[in-house]
Amino acid sequence: MPITAPIAYINGPNLNLLGTREPEIYGSETLADVEAKVARLASKLGVAVSFFQSNSEGAICDHIHQLAAEGATQVVINAGAYTHTSVAIADALAGTGMRWIEVHISNVYAREAFRHHSTLSAGAAGVIVGVGTLGYELALRACVDAG
Repeated sequence: MPITAPIAYINGPNLNLLGTREPEIYGSETLADVEAKVARLASKLGVAVSFFQSNSEGAICDHIHQLAAEGATQVVINAGAYTHTSVAIADALAGTGMRWIEVHISNVYAREAFRHHSTLSAGAAGVIVGVGTLGYELALRACVDAG
């Protein structure tokens, strides 16, 4: 079945600082660079993508609700620090019935212990960690393969 709704990318707090924030952990690419790479791949794969970033938990929840109301079926989410704390974002995703893939640029399991727990993983179709920004492209391919 062809994908008709855009595959929605959601980035959480501090991901707007990519390229300058701890480049030894997150690399030198900006969020705009990552979005451009994903958009190029999406074009090659014949699918549409949308992008959203917020430092606010409530804004992320509102955006998830809006996506569902607009007919979105798949989300790629890097919830940043909210990954480890936000039951609200996990509930918003679960409550919409959308399929989601969780992405992290760094290997969260090789970092501080509090980063080893995710509120999102249990309901995720997949989790991609530690492969840098390539994870965003891998997630797109997984969404396309799932249809």
